Amino acid sequence: MVKVSFNAALAQKDVKKDFETLIPAENRDTEAALVVRQRSRAWCWCVCLGIALFLSGVVVAGAYLYRYYVVEDNEVFICGVNYHENDYMITEEEEMMEEQSFRQRLLQERIQVLVPDQVEIIHVPVPDFEDGDPADIVHDFQRRLTAYLDLSLDKCYVIPLNTSVVMPPTDLLDLLINVKAGTYLPQSYLVHEEMVVTERLENIENLGAFIYTLCRGKDTYKLQRRDRILGMQKREALTCHKIRHFENTFVVETLICEP
Repeated sequence: MVKVSFNAALAQKDVKKDFETLIPAENRDTEAALVVRQRSRAWCWCVCLGIALFLSGVVVAGAYLYRYYVVEDNEVFICGVNYHENDYMITEEEEMMEEQSFRQRLLQERIQVLVPDQVEIIHVPVPDFEDGDPADIVHDFQRRLTAYLDLSLDKCYVIPLNTSVVMPPTDLLDLLINVKAGTYLPQSYLVHEEMVVTERLENIENLGAFIYTLCRGKDTYKLQRRDRILGMQKREALTCHKIRHFENTFVVETLICEP
């Protein structure tokens, strides 16, 4: 008996060859071209999407760098606000000319916002009116501290940051940019706050670089809000000095008093 065997590889090759002969050559070329075209189109879309994402990232990064490193570090905003105060004493002739017995005031200051450092630096020049001292002010949002340098007294005062009054750096910068086209903020009003000196600070190195730079070489004192000091009556006689400033849409009169 004779055993007949076939080579498996040759058999598969012949079947494949016979199958390919059943497909016309032009159809095979069309299918191959279609596959290549689809791959090329997919590759093209990937390249276009990558370029679009890259360009959008460049635009966003450029805007970020300009906004938070060029504007804040190089540009100082000089602006002012008109405000009313209802406790200002005026003459009878002025009262006839003023509506509702209000006198309008103008407060100007120089503001620099360092968003990356979370710091606001404010310079209040000598006011046009006598009621108030010129000052330099630093609001440090990282340290959560505020420092006032009374330029008339050449003394520095430090107190915890009041975030209900002081606008955050990004918000304050947006406000300043929005009013940059004009010179003054809209009509505003006056808010009062009263501080009392509690103790002298001997070591100011731990107050941060910005406050240390402001208060270096100055007599520096710690402040506390008067309404938080137990046992202190409002009518107690104190020696006080006023600093009027704004870092919000309203003006703040900070009264700094010494027992």
